[in-house]
Amino acid sequence: MDCLKLLETLDVLGCAGICISTENSQLLQNSLLILQTENHFRKCYYWGRINGLQNDYHIAYGYEKDCMNGQVYYYSTNSINWLLLPKATKCGQFLSPLAINKFEGDPSIVTNVYNVNPPFPPNEDPKTYYESPMPKELKEEDRLTAVVESITEDAAIIPRGAWFKCPSGDVIENPSFEGLCASDASHLKSYLHARSPKQKWNSNLLSRPDYNYALDFLDSIDMDVPQECWDMQFLSGSRLVILHSLYWHGMTFFHKLNSPHYGFLYIGHGKKNLDLPFMY
Repeated sequence: MDCLKLLETLDVLGCAGICISTENSQLLQNSLLILQTENHFRKCYYWGRINGLQNDYHIAYGYEKDCMNGQVYYYSTNSINWLLLPKATKCGQFLSPLAINKFEGDPSIVTNVYNVNPPFPPNEDPKTYYESPMPKELKEEDRLTAVVESITEDAAIIPRGAWFKCPSGDVIENPSFEGLCASDASHLKSYLHARSPKQKWNSNLLSRPDYNYALDFLDSIDMDVPQECWDMQFLSGSRLVILHSLYWHGMTFFHKLNSPHYGFLYIGHGKKNLDLPFMY
């Protein structure tokens, strides 16, 4: 959510049961404004919070030009001092889904994820993935990075038309976006993943009769598997749409209909619900 609209957005998310005290939200907004100024970001956003046993991790990001490819992430354990979140490592991406313990809240902690060799695809040499010995220890900072990347990849979404792809290839926020109407907001195809598309460009275009490549260059969430991985609700007299990710409990998207106000927020333990495909 945009740091400039943080207090307003938290009031909106209160309808979805998400509550943050006024004192903490004001402190968070002030620190994010400082972070935006110091790094010369065009916009700065509060991504959410990953709960830990000792401390919680607050995540924020900003960008200078490209709102999709130019995102720079930061984390904080006190909502005041922000540290640069490093890029996800291959080891962290592999070991993070195997970590069953909760986050401690100390980014320097190193834990042994398991005591046996990891399973690999059949007929493939494990050394093609990692050099011997196989990695077993995972630093919490690397795990945090991998989890944030996975949640963003799977569950960070925007309404159709909110982002615009320029002829130069840069992705910018659409200044003429006025929000979804009630009829469009009721369809999952009106919501797009806020990351680089995985489908071929013609697949996304041919899925709509009114396609526009400048707007429909992203993957829509109606193609997610299973189709029941998103829970949609209309609140405030059908003027507000809320989407909950059932893969990542705690990820909430909101959009005020017929207005440019939208955003998402994650508050949870950073564990993916891998049982979802077997719950239907």
